[in-house]
Amino acid sequence: MSYERLIEPAGLLHGSSAIAAIKAGLAYPLQGGPTAFSLAFLIDGNERRGPVPVSHIPEAWSEILQRITQTPPLCGLPDKALVMGILNLTADSFSDGGKHCSPEDAVNSALNMIQQGADMIDIGAESTRPGALPVHAEEEWRLLEPVILSLKSAKNFRTPISIDTRNAITMQKAINAGADVINDVSALTHDPSSRPTLAQHQSPVVLMHMRGSPSTMNSLTDYQDVAVDVVRELGRNIDDAVQSGIDPTRIIADPGFGFAKTHEQNIELLSRLPILANLGCRLLIGVSRKRFIGHYTNTETANDRDPGTSAASLVALSLRSVILRVHNVQQMKQSVLIASSIMNC
Repeated sequence: MSYERLIEPAGLLHGSSAIAAIKAGLAYPLQGGPTAFSLAFLIDGNERRGPVPVSHIPEAWSEILQRITQTPPLCGLPDKALVMGILNLTADSFSDGGKHCSPEDAVNSALNMIQQGADMIDIGAESTRPGALPVHAEEEWRLLEPVILSLKSAKNFRTPISIDTRNAITMQKAINAGADVINDVSALTHDPSSRPTLAQHQSPVVLMHMRGSPSTMNSLTDYQDVAVDVVRELGRNIDDAVQSGIDPTRIIADPGFGFAKTHEQNIELLSRLPILANLGCRLLIGVSRKRFIGHYTNTETANDRDPGTSAASLVALSLRSVILRVHNVQQMKQSVLIASSIMNC
C-alpha cells in the first residue's frame, strides 16, 4: 500500500457536535467515530496543502478518505478505549525495574492491576530503555514462563495477556502457553523468524515504530516531518507483515513514543495523532512515565510522572478504541472514564 498520499484530519468534533456535523455533511467520522473531523490537510510526497473543508477533498483522494473514516479491525478485543497495564520482569526497566523479579510478586501485581480495571496486561522480560542491552531469549523465557502459566491458571482469569518481546522463539512459546497478544517494539524486524512464526497463528500483534535498536535509536532522530515519516515507516512495516502472511485484521500499530524521537518530536507527534488513522489499524499509545514528560514537567523521577502520563494519553481518545499502555492503571482508568463521558456528551 502506498503512503505517499496522506490525509491529516483536523478540526475535531466530539459527541453531539460530531453527529450533527456529519449529518449536515460538514464532517466525516474519524475511524468510524465517535470523533469527527471537519478539516483536513492533504499531504502528497513532500507537499502539504490545507487545511481544507472536508467537502473540498478531491475525488482522487477517496480511497485514502475511506481508510481513515472506516472503523479499523478490532483484533478480537472490545470496541472501546482499553487500558493496558505494564508488567516489567526485568531489573533494569526505567520505571519499575526490580519490582517484579519474583514470579509471585509479578503475578500479584498483575492481579492488582486487573482489580483496578486493567483491560489487558503487557508482560515484558527485556528492557528497551535507551542504551539497554539485549536479553537472550532463553533468559527472557525463564522470566516469562512462570508468570504466564500462573496467571492463565488463576481462577476466573479472563484478561488478555500481551507479551512484549522481539524474539520469535519467545513469541512461539508464549502463544503456546496461552498468551493472547504479541507486542514487538521492533515491528517484527529484529528477528527474521518473527513474521513466519506469527503467520502461523491468529493472535493480534502490535507493531511499534522504532529506528535502529534501543542502543542506537537516540542517534536516529532526523525526520523531515516526524508525523508523516512515522506513518510511512510504520506503514512499510505493516505491509511487510501482511506480505509475510499475517492477516491485516490482526495488526495493531504503535507510533513508538520515546523511541528514536526527541522530546519536541514526541510532543509534535502527540499533537497530530489523527494522522495515524491513515494506517487503517487499531492503535496503541504508550507514553507512560516517558522522559519527555519528565522534561516538560521538570520531573526527574519516573514514578512521579503519572499526572503527565494521563494528560498525554487522553489526547489519544479521539482515535477509535485506542489502547493506552500505562504503569498506573487506576489513575488511567478513572481518567479515561471521565474524559470519555465528556467527549461523548
